[in-house]
Amino acid sequence: MVFLPDEARSLPPPPLFNKGSAWLGLAGWGAALLDNGFNRRPVLRAGVHRQILFATVGWFVGYYLIKRTEYAHAKRDRELFEYVKQHPEDFKTKEKKRIGELLEDFCPIR
Repeated sequence: MVFLPDEARSLPPPPLFNKGSAWLGLAGWGAALLDNGFNRRPVLRAGVHRQILFATVGWFVGYYLIKRTEYAHAKRDRELFEYVKQHPEDFKTKEKKRIGELLEDFCPIR
């Protein structure tokens, strides 16, 4: 893969049907329909092979873009967790309070 490093292989793959794939697949199909319209061909019936090709290319581009964003988010999370681990004095855990300690006493006024 050209734009993903080898350490991205350790991540689980995104689902084949995801939002990015669906949107870019529809965008590819729409691009084929626009091409038919601009060239004065029947929009839905002409070049069905091109419509399928554009939708497929859009689908896989969307899949790999989602894969790239998941890698970038995982890398950022790893760096942040490492920073928190190295600087525990900046991230102290607060002691847990019971709900009765948080709320004031209720005194009904009539």
